[in-house]
Amino acid sequence: MIGSIRGTVLERIARGEVLVEVGGVGYRAFVPLPALAQLAPGAPAFLFTHLHVREDAMILYGFPTRDERDTFETLIGVTGVGPRLALAMLSVHPPNALRRLLADDDLDALCLVPGVGKRTAQRLLVELKARLDVPDLDLTAAGGAVSSSRSEVREALTTMGFGTDEVREALGAIAEDGTTESLLRDALKQLAGRG
Repeated sequence: MIGSIRGTVLERIARGEVLVEVGGVGYRAFVPLPALAQLAPGAPAFLFTHLHVREDAMILYGFPTRDERDTFETLIGVTGVGPRLALAMLSVHPPNALRRLLADDDLDALCLVPGVGKRTAQRLLVELKARLDVPDLDLTAAGGAVSSSRSEVREALTTMGFGTDEVREALGAIAEDGTTESLLRDALKQLAGRG
């Protein structure tokens, strides 16, 4: 098992693949798209890796942080999530953003990942919450209470009859932290200002 590689980037391909030379050997690795910007040709590189073995291929996946690799390995443990979908999820939502959307029950954010529809997102939401231990995570400096407050605001707005797009837009425009009451008040102001 290859746990990490350190070397020099020889080339990078826009679809999310890099070639890293380590001791005269070039390793091809697929990486999350945001990591490509950090992996310029000629630059030194260090990647935590996961070697995925299939009957017909051995594919290396690389990640700038251990958290990304661990999250990737958790994702591929979920029924119906293969390495490509897991990598696509991490390309759209880094680990902390993924935990945040799970804590907020944000189906729409999960649906932003190519290949994830509503039904898949609902299943992923349930399975990933259990696997990623979302309630126990310190998602912000203030702790998990922020996600709890935002989740309560989301639920309150939905109960009031606002659509998912309106709710998502309002939550995107308000502060990340605060009490449920203050966040709800700010969200309602945002929604009132749209009309």
